[in-house]
Amino acid sequence: MSNIEPNWLSLIWFAGLATVCGIAFLVVAGKFPLDTRPGAARSLPTTLLVLGNVVLLAMLLAGTGLYGYVELRWSTLIVVSGLIFLFTPSLFEEWRWPLRSTTVELSVLVGIQILALVVLATVGGSALAILS
Repeated sequence: MSNIEPNWLSLIWFAGLATVCGIAFLVVAGKFPLDTRPGAARSLPTTLLVLGNVVLLAMLLAGTGLYGYVELRWSTLIVVSGLIFLFTPSLFEEWRWPLRSTTVELSVLVGIQILALVVLATVGGSALAILS
């Protein structure tokens, strides 16, 4: 394993965070364009949840990308990102909600993204501090 990627623990963290990014992107992309959503999903709180998810997703994507850039080899970064891009839609298919409530789905996604940002700050804080 060390011949492929010497920093295998960072590889595992990057893969997990990138998977969260991929699933969050697919969930949020399904909520756009804003004016074509069903009537129940057009409320102000739901719109704010969508926009909040977009902001959190942008922060998570940037942080995860920088973390991978600093900690991993280029070849590893490209291969793992490609695999995640390839298999994330199948994970997204498992994202089923029995209530079909957009507000609940987006609220859970906000919590997951905040948790992923906390993990990224904890795990990659020293790696990302190099850039400043």
